[in-house]
Amino acid sequence: MVGWDIRPQGVQGQLRVVGGHAGDLEKALTALMATVSEAAQAAGTAVPGAQAVTHLQGPVAPGQAPLSRQAMGPVAAALGEYLGVRKKDLKAAAERIEASVLGAVEATNAYCEGDLETARHAQDAAKAVRLDVLKGMQGHR
Repeated sequence: MVGWDIRPQGVQGQLRVVGGHAGDLEKALTALMATVSEAAQAAGTAVPGAQAVTHLQGPVAPGQAPLSRQAMGPVAAALGEYLGVRKKDLKAAAERIEASVLGAVEATNAYCEGDLETARHAQDAAKAVRLDVLKGMQGHR
């Protein structure tokens, strides 16, 4: 750690670049979810029209969705399965991005204050994707 030579302005510039790319990724994922949802709805079902809705009776709390549900076809089920499997990968990627950004910020701030031990802890927490540790570090200096 003695050999650190951080230029805070350079870190700030890189974090802006990463933030822009993270925003682009968020937009792309939002568009992906909308497109997959539209594809699932457009795919139709494998049942006749009258049976395409499961009618359920009962009281529904205000603001809640009705109990009746559209039948799901095999394409919609496959798309749902695909997204279900990919959800943990997408979540892990988002957490790694967040940990990298928070770790860079916390390590750089600690470095500027001359606290190399805290800087090392922030760097280690970012590598291990320990968001709980990084979020706990914010504002505790």
